[in-house]
Amino acid sequence: MTDFPTCLFIVTVEVDAEIEADWNHWYDTVHLPDALACPGVLRGRRYVSAGDGSELDRGAGRTVARKVYTTVYELSGPEALQTPAFQAMRGWYQFAPRVVSRSQVFTAVPPAQ
Repeated sequence: MTDFPTCLFIVTVEVDAEIEADWNHWYDTVHLPDALACPGVLRGRRYVSAGDGSELDRGAGRTVARKVYTTVYELSGPEALQTPAFQAMRGWYQFAPRVVSRSQVFTAVPPAQ
């Protein structure tokens, strides 16, 4: 069995449909390769939601139809996010005004006690 990663950085984003094709091209040919070239970034993979999603707002649930992109990066450790190379490539650049929503989560296995 393959060992599970010990340190992950997970980013989700939704962009305006009108710029989605350009954004996907930039993400696949520029942004993701730049991220994978950073020290401490071991692997990364991009996903897109399939089918309708669900939202919960103060107990009220609803079904929503939209594309949400998720990128999961495996890192050597938390320091990978602080390298000058990683800090320089972060951001949505020309697409920033068209980002509808985004979230990011950094998670690591706690040190052994």
